[in-house]
Amino acid sequence: MDVITAIKLYVDKMTNESGPGMKILLMDKETTSIISMAFSQSDMMQKEVYLFERLDTAHSNERLKHLKAIVFIRPTKNNVALLCNELRSPRYGSYYIYFSNILPRTDVKLLAESDHSESVRELKEIYADYLCVNPNLFSLNMPNCLRGMKWDQECLQRCVQGITALLLSLKLKPAIRHRNGSEPAIQLAKHIYEKISKESSLFDFRTQDNGAPPPLLLILDRKDDPVTPLLNQWTYQAMVHELLTINNNRVDLSKVEGAPKDLKEVVLSLEQDEFYSNNLYSNFGEIGQTIKGLMDEFQIRAKSQKKVESIADMRNFVETYPQFKKMSGTITKHVVVIGELSVQVSKKQLLEVSELEQEIACRADHSAQLQRVKKLVSDENISIHDALRLILLYSLRYERHANCDSVGLLNLLKKRGGPVHVVPRMLEYAGQHSRQGDLFNNVKIMDAVKLTRSLIKGLKGVENVFTQHTCWLKEILEDVLKGRTIDPLYPCFGSEPFRRPPQEVIVFVIGGATYEEALAVHSLNAAGYNIVLGGTTIHNSDSFIKEVLAATDGVPIKHSRSLLKFHSPEGI
Repeated sequence: MDVITAIKLYVDKMTNESGPGMKILLMDKETTSIISMAFSQSDMMQKEVYLFERLDTAHSNERLKHLKAIVFIRPTKNNVALLCNELRSPRYGSYYIYFSNILPRTDVKLLAESDHSESVRELKEIYADYLCVNPNLFSLNMPNCLRGMKWDQECLQRCVQGITALLLSLKLKPAIRHRNGSEPAIQLAKHIYEKISKESSLFDFRTQDNGAPPPLLLILDRKDDPVTPLLNQWTYQAMVHELLTINNNRVDLSKVEGAPKDLKEVVLSLEQDEFYSNNLYSNFGEIGQTIKGLMDEFQIRAKSQKKVESIADMRNFVETYPQFKKMSGTITKHVVVIGELSVQVSKKQLLEVSELEQEIACRADHSAQLQRVKKLVSDENISIHDALRLILLYSLRYERHANCDSVGLLNLLKKRGGPVHVVPRMLEYAGQHSRQGDLFNNVKIMDAVKLTRSLIKGLKGVENVFTQHTCWLKEILEDVLKGRTIDPLYPCFGSEPFRRPPQEVIVFVIGGATYEEALAVHSLNAAGYNIVLGGTTIHNSDSFIKEVLAATDGVPIKHSRSLLKFHSPEGI
């Protein structure tokens, strides 16, 4: 199961079916992102697509009848109306129309009635309605999907469409499990189940072994693990997202001091950048050594290029120049990115901050940790954002501790002008009353299996103080893949549970996934499993805090009354 390959196959299908000749690609805002995540512009030009245009933006009325138009859009009412207008007065010789999801028959009729010149050659559904981030990671690019702890209805429908498209593109008809007691998870499971039932002919996939368990769609709720998105990250992709933010494979470096003019925005794509692809999950120390090795290799090649003394040297230079230039660009880009990461780690004292974060997340030591949090929150050299994250992690772990001092910490943050209203909202969103399962392993009585796993985990020790934390998702997946019962926490929707472990698992996190969770999925897949992770968005700590504030907007504070005076952002 590779979501990048699935998208690429659909795009190949579109360009191949239109035949040879110059082509223009008409897209909408979302399908533009879907294409750009899988292909570069030069890749598309090799497929004879030389022009790119948005169907939903103003354009000239110039007739270009020598061009074939490939239309790739989402099946929204607005897009169908725009396409009908285009077909009534066609600017191109022929149209090959592909919708990224299921198209209602009524819309097919509207399009047919608008095609007066009979210029439409193909009209098909393809199921490329999600952003492929990594081979095992997809996103629907929908931050802030909940309002008042309930679904924004447009976001709910978009989730149903995106997940349905993913299942169809991977040819999976899954059993569905959802987080018990989560109204958003129950609603999403219900809508997907109904969609699969309604479109049963599309999901009629032949299976080689009828006795095999069905694939599993596991719908989770972000509030069960608020810790993972709040932690500093130390693997390359996750670290870039936390400190610089990755937006549809692009990183904005315009505010980085000393960045070359042509690197104000860089593309980090697995398909187009071999160094990035090979070092996606490498830690910060390993990245530094790898880029140094690459620079040494480049310097050796650069010296050899200076000696052009014969015809043979000239020919060798011409043959190797494109590769040489590409290598030069790759090194320059990653040196700038890694350099900025290093600057921020030093400037923000992230090694000290991250060590304390990991300690709070992984073990209980209230008194010592409280003193260290107070010290760092009061330190002017620690950014307000990092101070806030430490208070959030402390409050989540110790909210019911007899000596919990969240009030004292918030008073310290308030003196620095920090956003103290975030903490009571976080506890309302994902406090102990809201979570299920044992996020911090605090229960006094465990079942035998969990007790054994906990002891083994403790005996193994910690190789790296900055990567002690294991995300909640990994523990859930290990239970699923080893056939342990998860019925009380994640019941099946619409069917009886299958007792044998599934061979394919799709995980979808309402409220957003993280790159740390993608790393956990990657590790399990490397061990022979078959898992794809997706979410409404991909979070770093900043976007997660914004997600929480949006979800709790208008929600009364009931479960952290002692912090009620910090609830309002006014006057901060």
